Amino acid sequence: MKRLAILTSGGDCSGMNAVIRAAARTAIANDVEMIGYRKGFAGLLKNDYLELTSRAVSGVLQRGGTFLQSARSQEFRTEEGRRKALDNLLQEKVDGLIVIGGDGSLNGARALDLLGFPVIGIPASIDNDIPYTDMALGVDTALNNIIYAVDCIKDTASSHDRAFIVEVMGRNSGYLASTSAIATGAEFAIVPEVEFDLTEMCHQLRRRYEEGRTNALIIMAEGAGHAQEVADSIKDCAGFETRVTVLGHYQRGGAPTVFDRLLGSRFGLTAVELLLSGTKGVMLGLSTTTLTTTPLEMVVKGGQKKLNNELVHMADILGI
Repeated sequence: MKRLAILTSGGDCSGMNAVIRAAARTAIANDVEMIGYRKGFAGLLKNDYLELTSRAVSGVLQRGGTFLQSARSQEFRTEEGRRKALDNLLQEKVDGLIVIGGDGSLNGARALDLLGFPVIGIPASIDNDIPYTDMALGVDTALNNIIYAVDCIKDTASSHDRAFIVEVMGRNSGYLASTSAIATGAEFAIVPEVEFDLTEMCHQLRRRYEEGRTNALIIMAEGAGHAQEVADSIKDCAGFETRVTVLGHYQRGGAPTVFDRLLGSRFGLTAVELLLSGTKGVMLGLSTTTLTTTPLEMVVKGGQKKLNNELVHMADILGI
């Protein structure tokens, strides 16, 4: 292989730049050119790319998001769009592609794999809902962002005798909510995977109030319901003054943690070495401390990774 390419697709997350930097420098060390497509598959379809020299990736490691930018492409979802993408890769004499992103991006990687093009997928999703990897890129940074914000909110909750409902990301996954609830000492974690009893929650909060504990913290995944409805119910039945804080896209950004910088660097270096060794059609993952490979076919058919019941149980027990 003489020329490789890389792109970031779907939602951004911290650590993507670490992957790009490591991949580019590993390619250079092996006398291989590396290009980066701007704005994901949309840039691939427009043949919009830049040469990733050592200088081009200098100073990006500590930056959040992706300097290649990201976007979603409806055109790439079509057979015609995928054929066009393949033609562009062949036209530019690209021998292999690294795709960084979530489930939709990995489906796109699989589509090119089915067309016979060498592809390596790298899981990047702050929801940590991608199967066959313990951790996806960006999860650790997002959790640290949440912890910092919730710790600040808890100071206000205790100062003013309030209950705060903090909404975090997680449309279909409660990983961020359950993990951050444990790490911040929240009383409850509300997640999409587990049906919650609002009446029982109010009873428990009322009991806490009568015991003299005059503040409470509830972490809620965005896909688990409506935070304002929960807040209104608590105010009516539990005696707490309530507030809702939606963290939103604050969770995605910021300088990546050491964990995400190292994970991204490992992903980038290994992806290039796999392509150069002839491996293709796989997604890199993390199992404890070891990098693993899983066929993209298994990844896209595996569906959403299930939330570990131990996390939910721990959040329930420690919140009492």
